[in-house]
Amino acid sequence: MTDPVTDAVDPRTYAEPVDLRPGYVQPVVDVPALRALLDGKYADERDLVRKNLAEHRQILLDGETMTTTEFRDRVRDVVVEMASTGQTGMGFPAEYGGGGDIGASVAAFETLAYGDLSVLVKVGVQFGLFGGAILQLGTKAHHDAYLADLITGKLMGCFAMTESGHGSNVQALGTTATYDVATQEFVITTPDDASRKDYIGNAAAHADVAAVFAQLEIDGEGRGVHAFVVPLRAGGEVLPGVRIEDCGHKMGLNGVDNGRIWFDGVRVPRANLLNQFADVTEDGVYESSIDNANRRFFTMLGTLVQGRVCVGGAGINASKVALTIATKYAARRRQFEASDPDQEQLLLDYGMHQRRLFPLLARTYALHFAQEYVAGALHDVFSGLTDDDQARRHLEARAAGTKVLGTWHATRTIQECREACGGAGYLSANRFTALKADTDVFTTFEGDNHVLLQLVAKGLLTDYSSEFEDMDQFGMVRFVAGLAVETVLERTSAHKLFQRIKDVLPGGDEWDQEAGLLDSNYHRAMLRFREEHMLGGVARRLKRGIDQGMNPGEVFSRVQDHVIGAARAHVERMVLDAFIEKTRTLPDGDQKVALSLLCDLHALSTIEADRAWFMEHGRLTTSRSKAISREVNDLCRKIRPLAVDYVDAFGVPPEMLRSEELLG
Repeated sequence: MTDPVTDAVDPRTYAEPVDLRPGYVQPVVDVPALRALLDGKYADERDLVRKNLAEHRQILLDGETMTTTEFRDRVRDVVVEMASTGQTGMGFPAEYGGGGDIGASVAAFETLAYGDLSVLVKVGVQFGLFGGAILQLGTKAHHDAYLADLITGKLMGCFAMTESGHGSNVQALGTTATYDVATQEFVITTPDDASRKDYIGNAAAHADVAAVFAQLEIDGEGRGVHAFVVPLRAGGEVLPGVRIEDCGHKMGLNGVDNGRIWFDGVRVPRANLLNQFADVTEDGVYESSIDNANRRFFTMLGTLVQGRVCVGGAGINASKVALTIATKYAARRRQFEASDPDQEQLLLDYGMHQRRLFPLLARTYALHFAQEYVAGALHDVFSGLTDDDQARRHLEARAAGTKVLGTWHATRTIQECREACGGAGYLSANRFTALKADTDVFTTFEGDNHVLLQLVAKGLLTDYSSEFEDMDQFGMVRFVAGLAVETVLERTSAHKLFQRIKDVLPGGDEWDQEAGLLDSNYHRAMLRFREEHMLGGVARRLKRGIDQGMNPGEVFSRVQDHVIGAARAHVERMVLDAFIEKTRTLPDGDQKVALSLLCDLHALSTIEADRAWFMEHGRLTTSRSKAISREVNDLCRKIRPLAVDYVDAFGVPPEMLRSEELLG
């Protein structure tokens, strides 16, 4: 009798012949080449991070054996050690010791998600949020004062935006910064507990200074939210006027010292205003090159979009770790004598197991290429290679949408992979404990996912107009109803959509019945139809509500689920587009065939998951729906012999998998 776990088996061996169609030839995956494709132009930077992760492998165990205080200090020490290799400073200017490459910094951060996620988040707080605020909101004087030390970790900081009573609504923050003309200082005050800074990473133990977001007041007049550099500690001791409280034990990420901060009339020099977009003169005159207060606020927040890009990428890469473990385990774990009375069958040979893992694997690849596109756009915009307002607005919306899908995907994928490993997946040694606990908050980091989808929808409904920054959600309702609804309906009209579809698909008005199930133009057409139908429906409902004299807030509330649905449909279509375009760029051969299998599976499983909507709207018959399910099953069988190659191409360092009993 063979041991069901440890019996030696080639994980790429398929136990039964695949039910293949005539003419299909199974491709051979060149794993190093596929990994090179995934790593892209920043392969060297990603390999540096992999090397550092392997060197610090012990930290995966430290979180289970150390006290919270010890583990926090351990995480800080690892972050500082990694900073000495240059991996955390890649996005900062070279003159301060950085690498001068924003794209490289995103690639390095994403790859860091293969390891301990407290380290990842600590890096994000120190170099992405705090460092990003100094870099993007400050000017040369601030860069000279802080960047060199924060890049090395000599100066630890935090990003103090969120408040207990004002989470996603940053414009309503309660902390005040009142300018005192007599002393040329800003007085930072927390007026009530709702205005305390909350959940602030690095605050409870390690931050020396904070980038504090507060309502600027000059001579009794409010000027909106601005950012200030405020000292918190000197020599490890909390400074007078500052009160810090530990947030306590969390669901995960307990290597990050989250804290709450109150300010009781803390005075900082006038020079501590991060004055990239606005300044205050010595005698208290407010100056800004952006006259409109709302536009100034959204411009300021827009410079911090890198955080959203990075969190989305981290969620996608954490999913790769889970899929690598679950796939490799299923390729060697045997259960039940399903097809051979003398030997139990491999888990990965069961159709249901394939159905559980392979669509998630395909979606991970799709999201990887969507993330690659967003990271490239971020690099181009913030490096000055693309310099126009609409490109920036498109980036903000696309970064928000990709972050949403990437982090929701992580939550779903890690859970499914844990279950697919049975009871063994519940053991901390097999990584799912930390993966589940540490990534769960990614759906909240950098904006609640549903709020971010509203941002995506606003851009779609207003066509990224010049008024984009000036509107809250209720302003959007008035704008769409009063000015833009005809534009939206014209842009999403069925006639135009069907004409575009007829240009690439056979079948005339029956395109959705005549096109081949594996035709990428069919996949695109289905998702484009859903997106534009939903968006046009939102515009009509908004206009109808306003025409009936309803309050804009009530109109928006009634249509909110439709708004979210349209935004999600838009992002899912963009994700598919990114995957298709990446596949099309490959030369003909096995690699293209192998990647196309995943692309087809992603597209069809996406349509299958929302088959009810397509049926309700007349674009999917019951017979074609069943055909899609059969095709998904067939694709899973074709992917089965390649599954381990696909996850090996992620390049997760073996030291980061742990799971010795699962993987051997």
